[in-house]
Amino acid sequence: MSVAAITIPLMSVAVIRYHRRMSRWEPDARGRLAQAAMELYTERGFEQTTVVEIAERAGLTERTFFRYFADKREVLFQGQEEFQNLFVSVVAEAPDAQAPFDAVAAALHAAALQFEPRRPWSQERQRVIEANPGLQERELIKLATLVSAIAETLRARGVDEPAASLAAQSGVAVFHVAFRRWVVAENSRTFQDIMTESLATLKAVAAGE
Repeated sequence: MSVAAITIPLMSVAVIRYHRRMSRWEPDARGRLAQAAMELYTERGFEQTTVVEIAERAGLTERTFFRYFADKREVLFQGQEEFQNLFVSVVAEAPDAQAPFDAVAAALHAAALQFEPRRPWSQERQRVIEANPGLQERELIKLATLVSAIAETLRARGVDEPAASLAAQSGVAVFHVAFRRWVVAENSRTFQDIMTESLATLKAVAAGE
């Protein structure tokens, strides 16, 4: 499967403010709720924001909020399953002769392409997470789950241990480091460029260069 053919509905959020009396049946309720939540998290802080306030800002009801999100944390972590499936799909469908870490690297590049249009949202999300220890813990759990899924996929391809776990751990570490470099305000480079550089740096470090 080509990287270009991979599309996942991670999230699309229109940068629009809605009047709170807008009808609950207006389109893209999920996007409106997500945007309202992010605005409030940025303005007031995550802990200080309630679900009721998010729904009101979006012009929707609390009941509608819970139709799309289990709790207010899920606004920041929605799309996790699709994100993981992207990695797993690319690794699973890599050519048989491709080295384990090269298959993981292909998944990293696929993820970078998917994230690029979402940089403003990713920047805001990162600021909210960095300000809240509980959210930081949730983010680490998400990454650990991704490591396990990639390692399991590599083992299913016949990769032995510890190679499967090392390739998965290294790949997710590269993603984490590259992502944090990509979202900083002063960065003007694409996620793809940063990912390529980060992978090259890891290989140089491993080679003792």
